[in-house]
Amino acid sequence: MTALQTTTHAIRLAKFGGPEVMKFETIDLPEPGSGEVRLRQTAIGFNYIDVYQRSGKYPLSAPTGLGHEAAGVIEALGQGVVDLRVGDRVVYMNAGVGAYAERRNVPASKLVRIPDGVTDEDAAAVFFKAMTAQYLVKKTCAVKAGDVVLVHAAAGGVGRILSAWATALGATVIGTAGSCAKCAVARAAGCAAAINYGDPDWVQQVIDATGGRKARVVYDSVGKHTFLGSLDCAAPFGLVVLYGAASGPAPAIDPELLNKKGGLFLTRPSVFPHNASTEVFRANATDVFDAMASGAVRASIGSRFALREAPAAHKAAQDRATTGAILLIP
Repeated sequence: MTALQTTTHAIRLAKFGGPEVMKFETIDLPEPGSGEVRLRQTAIGFNYIDVYQRSGKYPLSAPTGLGHEAAGVIEALGQGVVDLRVGDRVVYMNAGVGAYAERRNVPASKLVRIPDGVTDEDAAAVFFKAMTAQYLVKKTCAVKAGDVVLVHAAAGGVGRILSAWATALGATVIGTAGSCAKCAVARAAGCAAAINYGDPDWVQQVIDATGGRKARVVYDSVGKHTFLGSLDCAAPFGLVVLYGAASGPAPAIDPELLNKKGGLFLTRPSVFPHNASTEVFRANATDVFDAMASGAVRASIGSRFALREAPAAHKAAQDRATTGAILLIP
């Protein structure tokens, strides 16, 4: 094992606050440790959790790096790594904070090979979001042909993928979004109808969109603004999946309300327990790449920024000045 270099550039934070707290710095990079590989990163994904962590809303310990997802090429192997090779193209989504870097050391168990036919940029843009959609449509609720599915925030990164994938599985997908423009994005993603959840009668509009059929499963990443309405959109014995809280935490309810609304099921899952082991993680990733090959899942890259321009990328995201995925290019 030969060290290719001992320094790299990375975004670092000494404190939390606005985009300006992110600094492009030269840092030391040690040899990959046992079970690790060194990656030369080629495309770094952006997730809005990066904004929350940079601002201090989701606390980290400073000084720290930033970012959770990237694609790259393996440059060096640490001791004990036998299932990957130098030169492999790989992607990850959960290898610890620090993806905003030209190079970094990553546990081999957190990596999956990128198949031929998928670019590094597409992998970085879609992987975390698609892995979230994968467990939602395959594990939390095995969506099948003929199902009615309601997807909140259907114009968002996960929402678009979720809507398209459920549609490809044969479901009738009704989407909601926060504006008329976003409703158009949701329809383009495959939703049979899209409703503005800012309308006071959005629940009735959702039900009317299917001729009165309520949803077998409701995917709710909005939380506070939509949760109680989600219960009204679910069919008897249906499932309400609360997997985010974009508008704030969902209100607490008495479990008896689930009985009164039709014997509903309610769950609050997360992507990480669904990918807790390397074997399961890589099997789920294969499912994502198969969906990309079939066209059910597509990357939608809206903008690219150089890594040193990460503050501008964060500002653009906060200002809602971009559509589609944001990539940082080392």
